[in-house]
Amino acid sequence: MTLKYTVLGAGAMGLRFGVLLQELAGAKVDFVDNWAPEVKTIQQQGGVYVSRDHEDRHLVPIKIYSPEDYQGDPDVFIVFAKQMTLADLLKRSAHFFHPDHQYVFSGMNGMGHIEKINQYFPKEHVVAGTCLIGTVLNKAGDVDFIGKSGAGSINMAAQTEKADDRVKQIVADFTAANINPHLNNNFLGTLLTKVVFNSVINTICTLFEIQMGQFIDYDGSEKLGKQLINEAYDVAERAGIQLLSTREEEWQTIKYVSSVTNPLHYTSMYQDMSKDRPTEVDYINGYIYQLGKKYNYEASTHDFLRNLVHLAENTRKFRK
Repeated sequence: MTLKYTVLGAGAMGLRFGVLLQELAGAKVDFVDNWAPEVKTIQQQGGVYVSRDHEDRHLVPIKIYSPEDYQGDPDVFIVFAKQMTLADLLKRSAHFFHPDHQYVFSGMNGMGHIEKINQYFPKEHVVAGTCLIGTVLNKAGDVDFIGKSGAGSINMAAQTEKADDRVKQIVADFTAANINPHLNNNFLGTLLTKVVFNSVINTICTLFEIQMGQFIDYDGSEKLGKQLINEAYDVAERAGIQLLSTREEEWQTIKYVSSVTNPLHYTSMYQDMSKDRPTEVDYINGYIYQLGKKYNYEASTHDFLRNLVHLAENTRKFRK
């Protein structure tokens, strides 16, 4: 029997997880969002418009609420907020949290969200994942799933690094929804491995406003990518964090996802930049740099790229 889910953060990835769980796994799913235009548009439309690779746009009925209007009691929350907005979303949602029996799964980019979630839920009820899945929110109430059905996958781990029956049921539901979860017992390694991935592809593609396939088409992409990977792995080794892949395997993952799985995808960081929203670069490249500083290591390329992204953010105001 499937669990009951509530998605906190009905952006691109939140909608993808929720819609797939609803349609393929037969789960009962509610959506909660703190972006008023998203809530209003979906309520007026009676659902969200879903496309796949820009085709077959159709309306999928879903139930969405503002945090203040929601009173549900799900088994599991799926959290996909932006790092900068998560604290506000959790605070506004706290009145329907019941940490004695509810669990939380989060697949957010970057680092910093687990500490915020732990303010409301014990680590025994927290699961985190990292998603190699491309999805675009075109506008309020309109989402595009990038890649063929079944494309992409997630690595996930319980914060305690021990999977109880509830965690196993979440994995089963995600499998039925064709999300392709892979459960392991390396919590920090799971999170940081995806941060390394994003520190290469999200940041570079955002700076040059290109798709992932356009990045990998450049014959110097491997040199650029491996410089960032090597710095990040140097940091992880000093911090005592065992990543899920070797340095070479991490590059091969970036290469495969960019060339085969999601070549047409514009990264989430670029989507934020293009809509004049703050990016999460401080929680990705910035996190790697700050973690390295704790161990007297200068991940200088990551710091340089972080500042280039902030420069690009700042210069957008001159385009108006």
